[in-house]
Amino acid sequence: MQNTFFRDLVVVELASVLAGPAVGQFFAEMGARVIKVEHPEGDMTRHWKLPSEPKEQPHSAYFCSVNWGKEIHRIDLSSEKGYAKAMDYIAGADVVISNFRPAAALRFQLDSASLREKFPQLIVAELSGFGSGDPRPAFDVVLQAEAGFLYMTGEPGGPPVKMPVALIDILAAHQLKEGILLALWQRERTGEGAVVRTSLFEAALSSLANQASNWLMARHIPQPMGTQHPNIAPYGDIFNTRDGKRVVLAVGTDRQFAELCKLLAKEDWITDPDLATNAARVRNRDILRDLLQETIIHWGSEALLDRLEAMQVPAARIRNMQEVFEQPEAQEMILEEQLPGGKVGRGVRTVAFKVS
Repeated sequence: MQNTFFRDLVVVELASVLAGPAVGQFFAEMGARVIKVEHPEGDMTRHWKLPSEPKEQPHSAYFCSVNWGKEIHRIDLSSEKGYAKAMDYIAGADVVISNFRPAAALRFQLDSASLREKFPQLIVAELSGFGSGDPRPAFDVVLQAEAGFLYMTGEPGGPPVKMPVALIDILAAHQLKEGILLALWQRERTGEGAVVRTSLFEAALSSLANQASNWLMARHIPQPMGTQHPNIAPYGDIFNTRDGKRVVLAVGTDRQFAELCKLLAKEDWITDPDLATNAARVRNRDILRDLLQETIIHWGSEALLDRLEAMQVPAARIRNMQEVFEQPEAQEMILEEQLPGGKVGRGVRTVAFKVS
């Protein structure tokens, strides 16, 4: 059932690719009327197709991932008629989402200053790559490099590995969305609109979390560690099981480690000074990983995970995308939409919370 929290809200989306459209889809999922203004040639992601997708299909799977529930209008803003139509939509809007480059926004008079002068109650949400004064073009992998993610990823001694989703875009979408919600709350109290700005770079930096503080406080430059964690062990370590599956452990406390030892019949590890504390396990993580693999290889994955769950030790089977969406909880997160031409678009909800 679709949420109706924002059923009276009108959002105009002057954004393309991923971050801006993800914000638009959030409001669509929450019941708002979202009007997406596309270039006449369409959002570039319409053409980002897998080899298995038909060339003549107007919607790529990528495009469908963040454009559910929107009214889509292809408008040439450089034409007088097209510009007037876009401005009509904006005149009736509560929120405008934009990721124009600054020069383009000024050329079309769709920058925040121009829009707020005409529509004082409007909330203008602007997204950029590196900040409003920096004209550099920015796709997600560029930000993964500039914000330090690529330096940290991959296996020790190996090349950097890009995160397999454009996570910086997603994080920036969350930042922009939160700013818009705050601006809407402020407008309810004052009647005044606002300008909300964020950049992919700022969103990336804000998500560095402990890796940033490890540098800022301890002058530690994070190195590639694969799936391992710089502060905890065994956390992120991957093990092969007897049935050919792979499981990952996320042991975060000494109690959890003790429970793991009991399950594996290795109680002597609990008091071993090289393994008894998290600090010791971090120092000896390679030795510990080998010891665990020698034991876990004799377990079937289901039996191991069932026992670990019963003992409240965090662990998981590594699933491919098909296996992910075989889970009932994942099925409930699927959005479907009838597309022009009869094809059904499918994606995942951007809203992962419930309010009751």
